[in-house]
Amino acid sequence: MDRLENIINRVKLPDYAIGQEAQRRLDSLTKPQGSLGRLEEIAKQLCIIRGGAAKLAQPKPAAAVFAADHGVAAGGVSAYPQEVTQQMIYNFLAGGAGINVLCRQAGADVWVIDVGVAGDMSQAQGLIQAKVAHGTADMTKGPAMTMNQALDAIVVGAQTAQRLIEKGYDLLIPGEMGIGNTTPCSAITAVICGLRPEQVMGRGTGVDDAGLSRKLAALKTALDVNKPDPANPLEVLCKVGGLEIAAMCGYILEAAARGVPVMLDGFISTTAALVAGGLCPTAIDYCFSGHGSVEIGHRAQLEKLGLRPILTLEMRLGEGTGAAVAMNVLRAAVAIYSEMATFAEAGVTGH
Repeated sequence: MDRLENIINRVKLPDYAIGQEAQRRLDSLTKPQGSLGRLEEIAKQLCIIRGGAAKLAQPKPAAAVFAADHGVAAGGVSAYPQEVTQQMIYNFLAGGAGINVLCRQAGADVWVIDVGVAGDMSQAQGLIQAKVAHGTADMTKGPAMTMNQALDAIVVGAQTAQRLIEKGYDLLIPGEMGIGNTTPCSAITAVICGLRPEQVMGRGTGVDDAGLSRKLAALKTALDVNKPDPANPLEVLCKVGGLEIAAMCGYILEAAARGVPVMLDGFISTTAALVAGGLCPTAIDYCFSGHGSVEIGHRAQLEKLGLRPILTLEMRLGEGTGAAVAMNVLRAAVAIYSEMATFAEAGVTGH
């Protein structure tokens, strides 16, 4: 617990007074005030997070894809078998997955971390080895993780953020891979948002009606067996969460502690933000929501966190892909803020 408290205690509220200075610059640009809508909001929030309203530099982003398996997958809650987690890791490392393609297009690097894959990945070249356990236990039969496992995974995420920031990355994307992970995410969301399982659970990888029934039954059983306390986000994480969710939670918290913005993806990464926000509400001040997932639980998460997605593209792949696409919009916001002439510079009559 000391390790977690050390991270949380370093998270400071951004100086929102900087937003007023940033707004003055935005209003001085050669355009009607507010005419660039969300681009102006994004630029302003980035100034607040970075702690200054001078011209913004284009970010150097990195996506960390945390991979882990889930005991609940044995219950047929996914359209894919568990070995796909390992297979996809090799695809990430080869640069062939959706996150690789979209990060290349957005100018972001991809790092892949084994925090809890069930199989042996020790020979995978380029994979960051940080395995806490060989997957979680089946949450329908008891807690998915021990407290120590959850804390260890949070530390893995925090150390990953620290390492990337020290390499010069100044905007972090939390990504994930783990067959079956929308089931624990639905459980966490139901508990923290105070909703029924049916209100937050979707089809994940695209399960059919029978798979959806199995998923709902597993979710209800897990909540009944574990009875997680909604007032204790760490307990919720331990009882029904996943190792990659815990790692992303630590990743978000450490980024916030270092004053570095985070671009969230969809349902899975926002689940990690729900836990991080429960542990340290100020951490969410450092987060952008990249896109609105078609997973119904994502809407509840965003409402709980007070975030509005930059894009809504009906995506549900995960991995960090929606955040990677949103990076292009953030880059446009930075360019407008930093490169557009003011009325005075352009010799244009203002008002």
